[in-house]
Amino acid sequence: MRRRRRWVATVARHSHRWSLAAVAAAGLSWGLAIPVALAGDPFRSNDSHAIGDRTPRLPSRPCFRMGIMWKRGRSCLWPLRDEAQEPMVHAMLAAMAYLDEDWEILLQRAQSTQRTADALLQTDPLRGHLYAAVGIFLEGAHLLKTEGEVSGMLRALTMLDRVFRHLDQAEAIDANDPELSLIKGYMDLMLAVNLPFSDPEVAIERLRNHGAPDYLAERGIALGYRDLDRNQQALEAVNQALQGAPQNPELFYLKAQILRRLGQDQDSVSFFTQALDYAEQLPQPIVRRIAWERCRTEREAGVNCTAQVRDILSSL
Repeated sequence: MRRRRRWVATVARHSHRWSLAAVAAAGLSWGLAIPVALAGDPFRSNDSHAIGDRTPRLPSRPCFRMGIMWKRGRSCLWPLRDEAQEPMVHAMLAAMAYLDEDWEILLQRAQSTQRTADALLQTDPLRGHLYAAVGIFLEGAHLLKTEGEVSGMLRALTMLDRVFRHLDQAEAIDANDPELSLIKGYMDLMLAVNLPFSDPEVAIERLRNHGAPDYLAERGIALGYRDLDRNQQALEAVNQALQGAPQNPELFYLKAQILRRLGQDQDSVSFFTQALDYAEQLPQPIVRRIAWERCRTEREAGVNCTAQVRDILSSL
């Protein structure tokens, strides 16, 4: 009950964090480009669950990253055709819709996540409850984006009890499950970095000891340390993450941010540039943010960052 009250307080005061946590929980943002070797069940080396061979590779497909999944990217639709009953498919699509600022698709995929998670309860109750919670959280993110923080907040807060019920039921099955630990670790870390008297080390240790794949757990740890302004530890964590995913543009972007906080601007610009090398494969709002932060980090006299970002976007 105390944890729930803290969540309510956090969301009420930092409503934008709800949306960020929802995306993290759904597909761990656009960082969920699982290496092919981990396809199938990318979370568990033992006692694997039936996730499907194709679903974990979905985010690495170029047309998925380019945001054309629902327009002309026919070759990207096979996971929905062959594994449409896997809630992680819909959750990741919802995460991409959020990043593309497509609120209609976000709602559709949030509801599909819940529907497929409910159907999974009979055969895999842990994952069913986990993704039911994720789907509800995503629907709350949609409310906040479409109805505004004032009118949407009250309705979104009523969803928290449902989220907690599902998470509690998943934990009752296996509190140390790697997939649960990864997703819930991200959510708990969001709470810890925003509330006084909370201990972020608990969430960090959960990610480190039980979250998998390792590179996604280390990514979450790096994000937590960054938000806590513990930048040297954040750098160590993101370097660990890059060992597992050495070509992940989101990790380049995260490392660039951390290096800038450490005052290493030249190295920071280099990693911003490496992230922008993948610009054609990334949602435009993300490209815009990376390009803007790189320009501001360079701080060259006479450079118009707005024009520079516009030129980058128009070239895609």
